[in-house]
Amino acid sequence: MNQPSFRSLFSSALLVVSAAICASAQQRPPITGISHMCVYAHDMSASDNFYAHDLGATKGSDPQNPAGARYYFSPTQFVEVVPLPADHTLSRMACVAYNTTNAGELRKYLQAKGVADTSELHTATDGARWFDTRDPEGNVIQFLQPDKAHAVAITSKPISARIIHVGYLVHSRADEDRFYRAILGFRPYWYGAMQPDKVDWISQQVPNGYDWIEYMMVGDGSTSPLDSLSQAHLGVLNHFSLGVQNMEQAVQTLYQQDRLPPKHDGPQMGKDGKWQANLYDPDGTRVELMEFQPVMKPCCSAFTASSPTR
Repeated sequence: MNQPSFRSLFSSALLVVSAAICASAQQRPPITGISHMCVYAHDMSASDNFYAHDLGATKGSDPQNPAGARYYFSPTQFVEVVPLPADHTLSRMACVAYNTTNAGELRKYLQAKGVADTSELHTATDGARWFDTRDPEGNVIQFLQPDKAHAVAITSKPISARIIHVGYLVHSRADEDRFYRAILGFRPYWYGAMQPDKVDWISQQVPNGYDWIEYMMVGDGSTSPLDSLSQAHLGVLNHFSLGVQNMEQAVQTLYQQDRLPPKHDGPQMGKDGKWQANLYDPDGTRVELMEFQPVMKPCCSAFTASSPTR
């Protein structure tokens, strides 16, 4: 009977070790950008007028929630509007979602990194795959893998075809960084403040694209104190931003077509050197129009990653 050679035993052992190393070094699937923000509405009809008429988004059914509606700015970016629950809190932000190329593998990756609070993997009626988790602030964070075969056609003329960032209340920068940067691979983009010795806004770009998340700091070295927050204040903090090429033209279009909502402000120059204007939905959620590129030197820090161009 032939005995296995030293070389064959060594090769077998090497394969076992290599497999173990590969398993422990599981790669994170790409996170390519923002998918959507979910917002609560106390009056679905009023919200429909804001998102479909004022912002010009294409309305569609909601494959994840039959009671909701989607308002598309592009086939892969939208706002999901859902009815305000009876036991609602002050915040009108229900979730924030990011696009990934493989939701199932990303879920396994997060679990391997110790993120235990992940839902099961769902398949929506449009074929998209998605799951929920929570960030350290308790925000519901969703990762969605769109199904290109069921892409929605944009039949309207939205004021923008691109959500470039989302922002939400953050109490602890260190806690959020452990989730978004250390685990998910988000990259520094810019930070700024109203006062030189403070930090109010911290932007982190998605790992595999140009969209970003904005920490809206309260406490933790910011100019906003840790006191009770009103619904209106939370609506300002928990927001999303639509990119426009020219702010003057965008605002002029809204004005000429009678699409400016009752509550709006700006345009004004942001601390990041980009023109901005704010619109507010019927529940106070802020929609920030923002030019893609800065036209002035930003305060506080330089940009450490490329800005989107369209």
